[in-house]
Amino acid sequence: MKRTFLTVLLSVVAGGLTAYAVVKATQPQEIQSTIVTDQNGSAVEYRTVNLADTDYPDFTYAAENAVEAVVYVEVTVQNRQQYQNIDPFFRFFFGDEYTPQMREQKGSGSGVIIRPDGYIVTNNHVVSGASNIQVTLNNNQQYEATVVGTDPATDVAIIKVNENDLPTIPMGDSDALRLGEWVLAIGSPLGAQLRGTITAGIVSAKGRSMPDYSGQFKIESFIQTDAAVNPGNSGGALVNKKGELVGINTAIVSQTGAYSGYSFAVPVNIVKRVAEDLMDFGSVKRAVLGISMGSVDKKIADEMKLSSVSGVYINEVLKGSAAEKAGLQKNDVIVAIDGQKITDAASVQAKVSSYRPGDKAVISYIRDGKQLQTRVEFQGADTPAGEISADGSVIFYGASLKTASPETLKALGLRSGVEIVSLGSGKMAEAGAKEGGVISYVNGDPVSSPEDVVAKAKKASRAIYFEGVDRNGKAFYFGFGK
Repeated sequence: MKRTFLTVLLSVVAGGLTAYAVVKATQPQEIQSTIVTDQNGSAVEYRTVNLADTDYPDFTYAAENAVEAVVYVEVTVQNRQQYQNIDPFFRFFFGDEYTPQMREQKGSGSGVIIRPDGYIVTNNHVVSGASNIQVTLNNNQQYEATVVGTDPATDVAIIKVNENDLPTIPMGDSDALRLGEWVLAIGSPLGAQLRGTITAGIVSAKGRSMPDYSGQFKIESFIQTDAAVNPGNSGGALVNKKGELVGINTAIVSQTGAYSGYSFAVPVNIVKRVAEDLMDFGSVKRAVLGISMGSVDKKIADEMKLSSVSGVYINEVLKGSAAEKAGLQKNDVIVAIDGQKITDAASVQAKVSSYRPGDKAVISYIRDGKQLQTRVEFQGADTPAGEISADGSVIFYGASLKTASPETLKALGLRSGVEIVSLGSGKMAEAGAKEGGVISYVNGDPVSSPEDVVAKAKKASRAIYFEGVDRNGKAFYFGFGK
């Protein structure tokens, strides 16, 4: 009996200890905090927690509310290329009814209602060239939409439907997003059959840029996530756990054309500024600083005796620009704008794009090993002096100019010239400039670089006249008043 009792008692004790260990292991653990000293002598706190001990975040509130303000966008685009390539003399003698018919193409994407009176933000590439836009709400109501304004540089567009009291998503603060933070992507991947699809992921990176071979001026500081995004999600919402809009889903990186682990969104802090201008003015009033810049790497940091590999160095300051007037010089290293840390060229573009022409900001920079500050008053893109982007192009009255390549000059039979690589909103576009054209003369004087164009424009007393050839080799002439 004693032996049996002892055996039972030991079993009970062993079982109790096992149960206690299981309960202890499954109870939420307090966050462990460790203070260490980094290589610069600064105290750094590392906090750890057992992820198995915590519940996943509850997305139901954010998802159920945000999905009501995300719409399906279907567009019709007329394929005019075949029509435009027809000899104009053929159309003159035989009439348009005998020319090949324009073909209709269908496309789709997503959008986010940002105002209850029908204003919707989407991507420029979703609605670009659309002859008809139809919007379908989550409750299956359909509306015809019109384009209010577009901004190719940020790939943001605003469309509008004639309706009131529509559901909206409150805008959050994309600068406050943290790496590893949970987010939801909401849109219509792969078409109308999957409207209102919600996927979850984390913020994988911030301030991302992607290779661009179009030659067009771009402002990129993407939020990278691993939330599943596919064609059709473009223009849809990226929301945080509170249900706040933190980005507009724009692109994926994939070798197959379908989601493969990476998706990108335009930060809502950029979207806000662009959307406000498009709704108020129909175009973006973009501030420019007027510098050519590059990111700081270890080699540059060592050469300039910098304490850290961070910031952007200035390799050129445009004459007459806001940067020159503020006293910035070549080889200065910008480390902050209005207190926000600058890590690379994309972060400069993103920060500067949050200002309007005439706004002022404090720029912190390093010169000769000393950190200094200066106050800058931003100019607008609709002035001769504009931002020099990473590819060397210069913003000039809304257009992006670049020195024409030897291959382009040879093909067009020119000795020198300046290529119009893209057109934004400004006097160049209004005067009839065409993308791909090469400017060879400004007010009768030959030009070979964007700086030449800017200099000639500044000397002009009343009007600026341009001569050159378009991408097909035909001569063009246009001009506008200063």
